[in-house]
Amino acid sequence: MANALVKLALAASVISSNSDAMAQTGQEMEKKILFVVTSHDTKGSTGEPTGYYLGEVSHPWEVLTDAGYEVDFVSPKGGKAPVDGFDLTDPVNKKFWDNAEARQKVVNTLTPAAVKPQDYQAIFYAGGHGAMWDLADDAKIAAIASEIYAKNGVVAAVCHGPAGLVNIKLADGSYLVNGKKVNAFTNEEEAAVGMEKVVPFALESRLIERGAKFEKSGNWQTHVVTDQRLITGQNPQSAKAVGQAILAALGE
Repeated sequence: MANALVKLALAASVISSNSDAMAQTGQEMEKKILFVVTSHDTKGSTGEPTGYYLGEVSHPWEVLTDAGYEVDFVSPKGGKAPVDGFDLTDPVNKKFWDNAEARQKVVNTLTPAAVKPQDYQAIFYAGGHGAMWDLADDAKIAAIASEIYAKNGVVAAVCHGPAGLVNIKLADGSYLVNGKKVNAFTNEEEAAVGMEKVVPFALESRLIERGAKFEKSGNWQTHVVTDQRLITGQNPQSAKAVGQAILAALGE
């Protein structure tokens, strides 16, 4: 009888341990956010280098990791992502670049095939001009974003990152941005940096074509809009506020 009781106690202990481990794993999964960065490193035919814009990654990353979220990175090609706006006099950029885990992930980004959408509560598209050449037509990352959104997750983007939103479709075949308030790097800002004839399409115009209700402020002004778990920011100055809006949408 005593031996039977010991066996039952041991079994209960194992079950309890397994349940705790499963609960812990579930909690970890709930605290993960996927950052999308470009694999494209050249501004059209100009020969000028580009990539993801460092501040548009570092500032949301700081907000989200400080709140306890783990951030993973994916790019269309996987591997090392090209970086632009490399300014380490910005203390947040330096904090990100000096963080061994973050640095390891952004120089070894996941391929879309390696991503499990169910692991993430949110997906965030960082900007940088490179995004204009590869994120819009990446069907695999678009499918990941659509699945995260369909499971009540958050989809977010800043500056040129909304290029990744223009072809995302929901299960009913409609565009994600259709009928929603959205913003992004504006046509006026593109002209101000002399890139309006270099980029493959006008981001503001394309979003409007997809049915978005485009909002904007003056050049370089912070502007973030949230509509039905879709969060978008206008420019690099809006990056931190997008991170804060993601937290708010996740109920933090």
